[in-house]
Amino acid sequence: MLRDPLALSNVVGDVLDPFLKSATIKVVYNNREVTNGSELKPSAIANAPRVEIHGRDSRTLYTLVMVDPDAPSPSNPTKREFLHWLVTDIPETANSSYGE
Repeated sequence: MLRDPLALSNVVGDVLDPFLKSATIKVVYNNREVTNGSELKPSAIANAPRVEIHGRDSRTLYTLVMVDPDAPSPSNPTKREFLHWLVTDIPETANSSYGE
């Protein structure tokens, strides 16, 4: 049985409460799709990513939060859940740059 990557990486249960998935999200930096556990060099993420959200209801607005749940490292998470960025009110048919 396949398990959700967020559960396998302990994001669900540590950072998030269990939830029912209502949308899919795709994050791309420089034509490279980000997956759970991806490590990207600072030079690769200097520019904003392309973010695509696909949900079940086109009238729904989404909030996207990028945090580091174990900053600065998994063995020393003294700055855990460090907030990198937050984007609110993203319509399903737009990306994270909507409204800029």
